Amino acid sequence: MKTSKFTEAQIAFALKQVELGTKVEEVCRKLGISEATFYIYGLPWIAS
Repeated sequence: MKTSKFTEAQIAFALKQVELGTKVEEVCRKLGISEATFYIYGLPWIAS
């Protein structure tokens, strides 16, 4: 599996932004990732 170019802290920050009401689309645009990638990164965090 390919390693992430984002740290755990960056992923956690992005997920927190969405929890606080920022649109997923906007967070993804800022990070330069697709929404699908966002949800793939978020799955382990959401599941725990």
